[in-house]
Amino acid sequence: MPDGEFFSLDLEDREWPFEYTDHDRAIVRGIVFDDEGYLYFVRAVRDDIFGKCTLIETSGGGVEAGESLEEALIRELREELGIEVEIAQKIGVVRDFYNLIHRRNLTTYFLCRALSFGEKKLTEDEEKCFHLSTLRLTPEEAAAEYERGRVSALGRLIANREVPVLKRALKLLEK
Repeated sequence: MPDGEFFSLDLEDREWPFEYTDHDRAIVRGIVFDDEGYLYFVRAVRDDIFGKCTLIETSGGGVEAGESLEEALIRELREELGIEVEIAQKIGVVRDFYNLIHRRNLTTYFLCRALSFGEKKLTEDEEKCFHLSTLRLTPEEAAAEYERGRVSALGRLIANREVPVLKRALKLLEK
């Protein structure tokens, strides 16, 4: 991707009051597509500090010590979706906040082509607290799911972060 096309987005959390941040979290996420034009997401059903909500999100998570961004992404996609991918390209970076837990997120997004599916390896929290499941959606279905999630504060934060990235990814896929 030419340098001038790198995607960067800075967002504020307007759902909860800002008090302070006491930590940053490096995160990777994948916009995963298949050869039939479908996209893959996780659905979370939550009832925690952020409230009770059902929402979708791109698959991904925290970068562990010693991991490259690409290694972390491949691990997270394998764990959450049970998928092996080819990383097509880096989309960009989103910097946002979760004021409720005093955290700044530094999320790097990648466009990934699905190669094969296998067994998921969800953590106990992902299974029992977030009830993660896999969604295979058209771009239009994904947009509708993000809109449905906007009924909750966390859903709005996630949609504000992910919808612009998804739009960018879809433009890249058109090329």
